[in-house]
Amino acid sequence: MHKTIGILAHVDAGKTTFSEQLLYHTKTIRQRGRVDHQDSFLDSHSIEKNRGITIFADQGIFSYNNSTYYVIDTPGHVDFSPEMERAIQVMDYAIILISAVDGVEGHTETVWQLLRKHQVPTFFFINKTDYEGTDVEAILAEIRANLSEDICDITNSFNGELIEFIAERDEVLIETYMDSGFDQNLWTQTFKQMIKENKVFACASGSALKDIGIIEFLENLDSLTDTAYNTRDEFAAQIYKIRHDESGNRVTFLKLLSGTLKVRDEIKYDDLAEKITQIRVYSGNKFKLIEQAIAGELVAVTGLTNVSIGDGIGAITDKTTFDMIPTLKSKVIFETSIHVKDMLRCFKLLDAEDPSLRVYWDEHFQEIHVHVMGVIQLEVLVQIVKERFQFNVSFGEPRILYKETIASTEKGYGHFEPLKHYAEVHLLLEPSERNSGITYENVCHANDLSIGNQNLVRHHLFEREHHGILTGSSLTDVKITLLTGRGHNEHTSGGDFREATYRALRQGLEKAQNVLLEPFYNYKIKVDMDLIGRVLSDIQQAHGTFESPENIGDKVIVNGRVPVATFMHYSTTFASFTHGKGTLSLLFGGYNRCHNEVDVIEKIGYNKEADPEYTSTSIFCAKGKGYKVPWDEAESAMHCL
Repeated sequence: MHKTIGILAHVDAGKTTFSEQLLYHTKTIRQRGRVDHQDSFLDSHSIEKNRGITIFADQGIFSYNNSTYYVIDTPGHVDFSPEMERAIQVMDYAIILISAVDGVEGHTETVWQLLRKHQVPTFFFINKTDYEGTDVEAILAEIRANLSEDICDITNSFNGELIEFIAERDEVLIETYMDSGFDQNLWTQTFKQMIKENKVFACASGSALKDIGIIEFLENLDSLTDTAYNTRDEFAAQIYKIRHDESGNRVTFLKLLSGTLKVRDEIKYDDLAEKITQIRVYSGNKFKLIEQAIAGELVAVTGLTNVSIGDGIGAITDKTTFDMIPTLKSKVIFETSIHVKDMLRCFKLLDAEDPSLRVYWDEHFQEIHVHVMGVIQLEVLVQIVKERFQFNVSFGEPRILYKETIASTEKGYGHFEPLKHYAEVHLLLEPSERNSGITYENVCHANDLSIGNQNLVRHHLFEREHHGILTGSSLTDVKITLLTGRGHNEHTSGGDFREATYRALRQGLEKAQNVLLEPFYNYKIKVDMDLIGRVLSDIQQAHGTFESPENIGDKVIVNGRVPVATFMHYSTTFASFTHGKGTLSLLFGGYNRCHNEVDVIEKIGYNKEADPEYTSTSIFCAKGKGYKVPWDEAESAMHCL
């Protein structure tokens, strides 16, 4: 049986030490490493060793009681949350570590919400119980109050409290319990199924550093988990990580969900067909080559050159969507002696490995930009670029990633007809639901515009993120409908429909009511009763909103939404006035109307007339010459009625 287990936690809760103990007790490693000693098996990268934190989601493999376990040690720092979330998609089970010293922290709640989104059955391990003054019962109560009431303590196995906890949640068990008492085998099987269905969450406690409770937890984990992958079904796999090895080979990490995969098998995707040249099994930074992989296994392959993280291949084609989305962007600064193409090539490799970077080239300003979670990530990127590519880079001050949308429905018209060219496009632009992105509909008749040219219009609408006209930020939350269009059998060529489509989109935006959007956090704050007034005042000053505060014991919990721009540095202030005793959880909550639109537009200073990639002006032809028609006169000049 193959089981993929993820280890997740707030930073410094002891994840890596816990993972090392599992590997040591199953004789995978000969000695237990420690993050602070820079000798841990899973934090093998030099940057991880120097910083003392996990940055990359690496895996170890061990065998126990006829099962093969793939343990993924994930980053705990919020700046590397996208790496953690990408690993979650292939986990069979997860273990959340909670420090008995610090309790449920902000990032713990973020991890919990992501695991619930992906429906990953979850265990808890309360770590660091060897510290003086720790109270396991108090931490259990905190977990029940903040995460789920369906938590049960398995530290002492089947005691009376656990027997009743399970029976209360199953009618058959209740009847059995009343009639004939406790049947351990029946309870174990029912408990195992409840865990798998995310109905209950088992918790144990101990100390990873002092090796207390680790073996007992492993025994429980083994007996209360199972998987059922079918090797006879058609091949299907989920891609969760991409790396490049020392030789420059693109290495694709995937989990087989069904079937088998052999070296030299042909994989078809995105109109491509490529052969698997190697299958590797990684444990730490070392790997061994195998000829065949089966369902349930985590492997890495070479030969796939164009797949992306989150892609399904084989029998599944769904692409995973991720919640941990950067809200900041930064400019890459590098020496003029380095050719921009060389630098862009390096960052494109990093972009394949971390798609949340969203590396893009600004043609107008001749700049490379990246999307990031925070300043720690930028510091690590500086080290990665130096170590891997021998380039010295720095980054500009991170800026908020704004977006734009519309609040009115308009038609957009675009015509492109310089001499011996021809294309015309009519679009309908409508506001759509917030955070829905760009959606598309086609009501154009083939008699008006050929199917091939209709497909070209759609392709050009989705080939890139289009600029809004307020700040040049990405356009979103708009439904675009192709109404009609026209081509010319002789003169329409290459990029004519790109030109007409872009002009139609831009002309529609010129007429519409445009709205600037900014990213928001969904926050959850827990503080002592005497601090709630300060917190609510801070939220109001940050232009946030909050729901009615909830009293739990001597604590107050408040939930709400707040702009990233005003709250991105609040954690430092919060930790200061709560003396580290409060809990602040921030999760990306999508985009909404910008609280200071006028100020932002003025500060960015975007000139819509000077954007080299867009114009709302159409071009018509008369007497063998092309001439321009401005956007406010274009509609009456169109050829399609």
